[in-house]
Amino acid sequence: MRSESTELKDKIAVVTGASKGIGLAIAREFLAAGMRVAICGRSREALTGAKSALDAGDRLYAARCDVGRFEEVERFFEAVLDLWGGVDVLVNNAGVGRFKAVDELSVEDWRTVVDTNLSGPFYCVKAAVPLMRERGGGFIVNIGSLAGRNPFPGGAAYNASKFGLNGFSEATMLDLRNQGIRVSQIMPGSVQTDFQPGGGAPDADWKLSPEQVAETALHLVQMPQRNLASRIEMRPSTPPKR
Repeated sequence: MRSESTELKDKIAVVTGASKGIGLAIAREFLAAGMRVAICGRSREALTGAKSALDAGDRLYAARCDVGRFEEVERFFEAVLDLWGGVDVLVNNAGVGRFKAVDELSVEDWRTVVDTNLSGPFYCVKAAVPLMRERGGGFIVNIGSLAGRNPFPGGAAYNASKFGLNGFSEATMLDLRNQGIRVSQIMPGSVQTDFQPGGGAPDADWKLSPEQVAETALHLVQMPQRNLASRIEMRPSTPPKR
C-alpha cells in the first residue's frame, strides 16, 4: 500500500533569505501547498517586493532579519510564535558569497560568509526546535551546495561554510530524528540566480532554476513521516562541455 504524503495545509513554515532566488521560489511553492509562510531577509526593500510578488494576504509574514545575529533570529521567531503559535517547517536558505583567493579575503569577508552560511542555520535551528517539539515534530531543510564537497579557487570562505553545513546537517539529523524532527539537506549545483555574477544571464539557461530546487524542498516536507531523504544532490543534467 502506498503511504500518503504529509498534509501541509495550514502548516507554518519559516524560510530564510526568501526575498529573491531559491528562497522566494520555496516560499511560493509552500504557499501554493496551503501553508502559512514567514520569510526574512536583510533588505527591507527586497522583502517588500517579495511580499507584493507572493500576494498571499495573512498567510504570509515578512520581516527583516540578519540570520548571522542570534538576537535578530530570536526576535523573528518570537514574532512568528506570537502570530501563528509555532513552527512546523524551517528552511535555512539565507546565504552570501565572498569569492576571493584566501590571501585576499578580509577578516570581515570571512565573518560575513561563515556567520550567515553556517552560524545562521545553527541560530535558526536553536530557535525553531523548541517550537517544533511543542507541536510534536517538524522538518528542517538546509539549503547547502555542491560547493560543500567540491572546493574551487576563490572559494575558501564559501567552501568552508558549506563543508561545515554538511557536518552540521548530518549531526543535527542524528540528534533530532528520535524527537519527531526530520532534517535534510539539498545541495544544488549551478542555479540560475544572481547569487554569482552572470548567474542569471540568458546564456545560463542550462543551469537549474530556483523553481526546481523549490519543488524538491516541497517534495521533501511532503514525505510520509517514516521517510527521510537526508541529503539530495542536484545538478544540471546537461552542462556546457569544456
